[in-house]
Amino acid sequence: MKYLFVHQNFPGQYLHIVRHLLADPANEVVFITEPNVNGLAGVRRVNYQLPRLNLETTPPAARDFSTASVRAEIVARMAGNLKTLGFTPDIIIGHHGWGELLELSDVWPGVPILGYFEFYYSPTGQDVGFDPEFPVAEGNHARIRAMNVVNLLALALQQHGQTPTRWQLTRYPDWAQKQIRLLPEGARLDQCKPDPKAHARPLAIKNFTIRPTDKLVTYVARNLEPYRGFHVMMRALPDLLRARPDVKVVMVGGDDVSYGARLANSTWRQHMEKELAGKYDTSRVLMPGQVSYDLYLRLLQRSDAHVYLTYPFVPSWSLREAMACGCAIVGADVEPVREFLTDGRTGLLTPCLDPKRLSRRILELLEDDRLGRRLRIGARKHAEAHLDMANHIAAYEATIRDLTGREVSRAA
Repeated sequence: MKYLFVHQNFPGQYLHIVRHLLADPANEVVFITEPNVNGLAGVRRVNYQLPRLNLETTPPAARDFSTASVRAEIVARMAGNLKTLGFTPDIIIGHHGWGELLELSDVWPGVPILGYFEFYYSPTGQDVGFDPEFPVAEGNHARIRAMNVVNLLALALQQHGQTPTRWQLTRYPDWAQKQIRLLPEGARLDQCKPDPKAHARPLAIKNFTIRPTDKLVTYVARNLEPYRGFHVMMRALPDLLRARPDVKVVMVGGDDVSYGARLANSTWRQHMEKELAGKYDTSRVLMPGQVSYDLYLRLLQRSDAHVYLTYPFVPSWSLREAMACGCAIVGADVEPVREFLTDGRTGLLTPCLDPKRLSRRILELLEDDRLGRRLRIGARKHAEAHLDMANHIAAYEATIRDLTGREVSRAA
């Protein structure tokens, strides 16, 4: 079969399914994307470059759609070139978030499109306005509603949608949910797995050493920012470190902003370090930035308490992988996290915005070895039952087969 994938940041959500498809030499995989350093042997990449756009005179509510329209036009032009060269996909799979798929049904009428519907924005009831520390600016509600323009146009294509969690599905209007399939995402259980020997040896990161006798608290986010509770985690450090001299904390994440507002003159890390200057022992806290995947897994395997905080928003892949690694997790008590964590069985839940409660829950976990063992076993069992990547691939295959009427792969 011939597959066209589209995502501005190759390979996006599609790494595992693309690898699976490439195992069958009869499959041809083409990927339209912006340039980046990521590579995957066997994929025919078609790169496009988004031009620099001047949106100063564009109303704020229309800026996202203006950019999406440019992307849609460029991607359609790339697709037209592929069609001229004789390539017609059996199915198009991509992310609707940036508008790249909006004109592809015009290039290849009749070819099914399976589009990723990640999030339906709302000015109330979920992430926006959740944290009273960051109130919504006056007039912003119109801009937030307008962020759904691409979502709504994608739904108007009358094609096929997917989303990975029930909570994300329920964010969409009732009439739209009929067009979106629930395709849960998983983790590589053979790769993300507990390591019984992780506590028996020191773990060194730069000049920071976690000894076998240390209690390691981990926190992971793509970027250190309030949407993923970074400010709450930082404010929990003084009480946590004061209560347990044997605790060390590693907080993985970059200094960019993935979600929410940027600060004018500093990163969120710098902002929180300044706020908490002199209030905690910085020698016991490491913020190494973004790390290699291998080191990330070793940290999860070594972790005594793993913290996962988030606003009511899209759950991170790191939550799935932490469960697969058998982490004892302290997670935000919000609906998207409760889809994964059951308090006392597969993790501990804590109010997302309460640093004192967070520190107490971490300490509760560190001081009760039986609780820690129970949560680690529960998290791994949940991963084995619900997050196995093999099941994710099988569901993907079944969806593709349903949409195309063709067998997906002859690969074992």
